[in-house]
Amino acid sequence: MLAIFKREIQSFFTSPIGYLVIGLFLVLNGLFLWVFKGPFNVFDYGFADLGNFFLLAPWVFLFLIPAITMKSFSEEKKLGTLELLFIKPLTIWQTVLGKFLGTLVLGIIALIPTLLYAYTISQLGTTEGNIDTGLVIGSYFGTLFLMACYTTVGLFASTLSENQIVAFITGLVLCFILYYGFDGLATVIGTSETVVFVQKLGMKHHFESIARGVLDTRDLVYFVSLTAFFLFLTVEKLKNTNR
Repeated sequence: MLAIFKREIQSFFTSPIGYLVIGLFLVLNGLFLWVFKGPFNVFDYGFADLGNFFLLAPWVFLFLIPAITMKSFSEEKKLGTLELLFIKPLTIWQTVLGKFLGTLVLGIIALIPTLLYAYTISQLGTTEGNIDTGLVIGSYFGTLFLMACYTTVGLFASTLSENQIVAFITGLVLCFILYYGFDGLATVIGTSETVVFVQKLGMKHHFESIARGVLDTRDLVYFVSLTAFFLFLTVEKLKNTNR
């Protein structure tokens, strides 16, 4: 697993992919938070907190993570090197976990520079340093769990086709449905009890719950279960491909 993990990290940073992903994430967030006028702009918002960043980040990662993972297995299929992975002294689970951790670490590296936003905003407040630390930490935890889910969904999508564009679009659609689809569906349902139940099926509800600074066990179990489920689907799809 460690060998696959190292190979993934090296592949990201020996090509423009890793730098492009990190650069795009930081540039897009920076423009929307500090430059472009609108609902996400920190100065227009009027409050010294990172709420707008954590509203924006899931949508940026929604595009970036499927773009990273789209080649994970689809390229291996296209080049005919997928079989070579299976004959190495590694289980399919180790291969999948190695690719999963490699992509997740890239996302974490992209997230680290945004800690500067927290410092900057704390200095912009009426009282310097007056920022809700618990809320910021909870939001970062929520983002990490969300990234893990996006990554496993993207990996699964990459096993479905040899075409990277198809894998990207499939991953993007699946991530969108799981993040916002259930929340959107809840808006057209009349019964209040049903609305809450449907919202709880989506990632957005649980992400926003953690982002409030409260680490609820139900939210953690949801993200861990969803991540494990798509890892399982990825492994099973690869097993069927290898038969």
